[in-house]
Amino acid sequence: MPKRNWFETLAESLESEGLQEHWQNYNIAYGETARQSIAIENSRFMKHISITRETDGRYERPVHYFL
Repeated sequence: MPKRNWFETLAESLESEGLQEHWQNYNIAYGETARQSIAIENSRFMKHISITRETDGRYERPVHYFL
């Protein structure tokens, strides 16, 4: 089954990549791309997360990676 790339809610988008616990309650405006770098507990790494919200309100699957 192919992965979905667009979601109706921010929660669905974050859940698609298991990132809901890392996002810091930041809302995203229509047409905006939001980015956060978050320290991962018990690790020397940071995780960078980027999510785009289209002008129609849909959220793109988040891009994330360790820094």
